[in-house]
Amino acid sequence: MYEEIKKQLASTNTKLVAVSKTKPTEEILKLYQKGHRVFGENKAQELTEKYETLPKDIEWHFIGHLQRNKVKYLAPFIAMLHAIDSLRLLKEVNKQAKKNDRIIPCLLQFHIAEEETKYGLDLTEAKEILESEAFQKMKNVQICGVMGMATYTDDEQQVKKEFDQLGKIFAGLKAEYFSDNPAFKEISMGMSGDYPIAQKAGSTMVRIGTLLFGERNYS
Repeated sequence: MYEEIKKQLASTNTKLVAVSKTKPTEEILKLYQKGHRVFGENKAQELTEKYETLPKDIEWHFIGHLQRNKVKYLAPFIAMLHAIDSLRLLKEVNKQAKKNDRIIPCLLQFHIAEEETKYGLDLTEAKEILESEAFQKMKNVQICGVMGMATYTDDEQQVKKEFDQLGKIFAGLKAEYFSDNPAFKEISMGMSGDYPIAQKAGSTMVRIGTLLFGERNYS
């Protein structure tokens, strides 16, 4: 399945983030041995433990909701934070990145699904962050794009509409705030169940777990 997905994504140069949450290091190493280097986790402690034991050339992405008190554990090594959903969180990331003498790449998470979810910005909130004096002073974070999750539904038209919405948000922010910033280029959307729709809608990065590793074991 891995080779099939990689081949499909190569047609649009879309990056595959292999979501290895809850999976043992042996499973990660199987993909690593096939040449894959980009993995995603959503629990800070689990990610830190995996970082310590697995090869250091892995590019780790944190894709879940991040609590501010956990940022310090990830700041020394994280390659990208996908789910920035508040100015307070971004301030903490900037603070911990500075302590580690790093600039941490981040994505702004938007709430595009019709499902009720606690996390994700709307456009007004995102603009308030980007126009804030606090953000203007930040030297240790780099906003590289946007992230979103579509509604969990079999209605492909609805999923497409939500991904298209995220694409429009990206384009608007790019034009208004990042027109001269080549780093602002990522649209992280699409998971195991809907990544082909996301790819067609312009995703630059898909987060796939179940198709690669099988069903999760949460017990």
